[in-house]
Amino acid sequence: MATQSEGRYAGEFLLYEEPLISRETLTIPSGTAAFGAGMVLGKTLASGSAVATAFPTNTANAGAMGTITVGAAAKVGVYTLVIVEPASNAGTFVLTDPEGLIVGRGAVASAFDAGGLAFTLADATDYVAGDGFHIAVSGTVKYVPYDDALTNGANVARAIALYPCDASAAEATVVGITRFAAVKTDALQWHADADATAKAAAYASLAKLHIIAR
Repeated sequence: MATQSEGRYAGEFLLYEEPLISRETLTIPSGTAAFGAGMVLGKTLASGSAVATAFPTNTANAGAMGTITVGAAAKVGVYTLVIVEPASNAGTFVLTDPEGLIVGRGAVASAFDAGGLAFTLADATDYVAGDGFHIAVSGTVKYVPYDDALTNGANVARAIALYPCDASAAEATVVGITRFAAVKTDALQWHADADATAKAAAYASLAKLHIIAR
C-alpha cells in the first residue's frame, strides 16, 4: 500500500495568539514559490522612495541631503540622522531607523550605504552637534520566505504565514502572524537552506515582535 504524508494544517504552528491584533494580510510578490502554512517570512520594500527634511534648528546654510536611493531592505517610516561629531568641512553622523535601531555611522561629504538607504550628506556651512534630518521612507511592503543569506530584508524574520500560499505565477496575499503570539518550533516551515544558526537568528527577531517560539 502506498505511503502518504499529511501536510501541515493552517495554523497548526500556533500555541497562542492575541485576538484581533496578531494577524495581518501580507502581500507575497509574484515569482515566490509555493510554501506551506507556518512558513517563516521576512519582508522587503518595493518601489521605495524617500524625502529628507532638515531639522528646523539646523545651522543656517548648513549642507543638504543629496539624492537618496531606497533599497529593498529599507523600512517604511521616518529615519533620523543626527550630527554627533562636527568638524570643519566634515563631521560624523548617526542614522537610526523607524524602529529606533541604529543603522550606522557615516561621514559628512562621503557616500553612506546601510539599512537600505544610500546617500551623501553634503557640507556647506559646518554642521554643529545636534543638527540633522528626518528621512521619510515610503513604498510597498511585501513578504518573502526568510533567508538569512540575503540582504534585501528577507534576512530578518518578521512574520509567519498562517495558510499555504502560491505566488509563483502572480502576486498573492496570505494572512500571517506578525505580533503577540506563541508558536511551536517543530511546526514551522523554513527556506531550504535554513540551518540551526539561521533558525536561532529568526527566533530572536520574532521575539522582538513578541512572537515566542517554543
